[in-house]
Amino acid sequence: MAEPFLTVSGLTRRFDVSKPWLNRVLEREDRQFLTAAADVSFAIEKGETFALVGESGSGKSTIAKMIVGLLTPSAGRIAIEGQAIDPNDPATMRVLRRRMQMIFQDPFASLNPRWRVGDIIAEPIRTLGLMSGSDIAPEVARLLGLVGLSAKDADKFPHEFSGGQRQRIAIARALSSRPDFIVCDEPTSALDVSVQAQILNLMRDLQDEFGLTYLLISHDLSVVRHMSKRIGVLYLGRLVEVADAKRLFHEPQHPYTRMLLDAVPDLALSGRRRKQVSGEIPNPISPPAGCAFHPRCPQVMPACKTGVPVLHATATGMAACILAGPPFAQTP
Repeated sequence: MAEPFLTVSGLTRRFDVSKPWLNRVLEREDRQFLTAAADVSFAIEKGETFALVGESGSGKSTIAKMIVGLLTPSAGRIAIEGQAIDPNDPATMRVLRRRMQMIFQDPFASLNPRWRVGDIIAEPIRTLGLMSGSDIAPEVARLLGLVGLSAKDADKFPHEFSGGQRQRIAIARALSSRPDFIVCDEPTSALDVSVQAQILNLMRDLQDEFGLTYLLISHDLSVVRHMSKRIGVLYLGRLVEVADAKRLFHEPQHPYTRMLLDAVPDLALSGRRRKQVSGEIPNPISPPAGCAFHPRCPQVMPACKTGVPVLHATATGMAACILAGPPFAQTP
């Protein structure tokens, strides 16, 4: 079999959230660490859309930033077609940055308000040395046309556009380096519902035309259902389920996945009875022992409070739950 386009293995990121040294000494407190991602592993095939979903604070954006090199992992490995991504290696990162781009949640915040649109889109082209001189302006016009804008829009500033148009500009900028892989971090959550479908359809058309590979970060399950081939579900920094999109929506294996689906009133769930789960995501600085979801799980068992479930193969994909197969739980 061919090697996956993107491979993530054992990805972990810890943040030191301790008080200043003197405060800790005076208050006799130990250092505190927040684990935003813990031993996350998955692979994305070339040309597919893989989605990461979960509540706010589950670690989705942290993982995305580590993949594109904006954050350095505390542990683990990220590779594109076998080539490791090391943020501390400028030469390697310069080559990989051309192949990777990112579309951010808020298009207005991610565009320089003092630059004209043409300069925003041309910046990656100049920086990466893809073109020079008189060749750049026609390329900018071509990219604007690809996303449904006019070549005349190159002379305008970001504040002269609507939210959907600004996101089209952000997509054009991402395409300017001729990437293979684009991380889409909540690309439609800041847009009106009427505009979201236009942007999503544009992204799918561009994927078909250029063979792009997407990592989609979202908490909107309707968007994920429309865009993704496979889905990974995150809870408190850990993957709790990975499955084909269609099977995950109709045959969820993990109680947390079922909770997410039950929270969306307009999803057709094949007649499955909805169950409401109370509670909120725990404090990541002091997570509960055992399975982190057990305080909210309606099917909690004594073993869930002591053992950490391991992501293992199931009939429909992979799940980290002793209810989804043999009790593969490890005791910390």
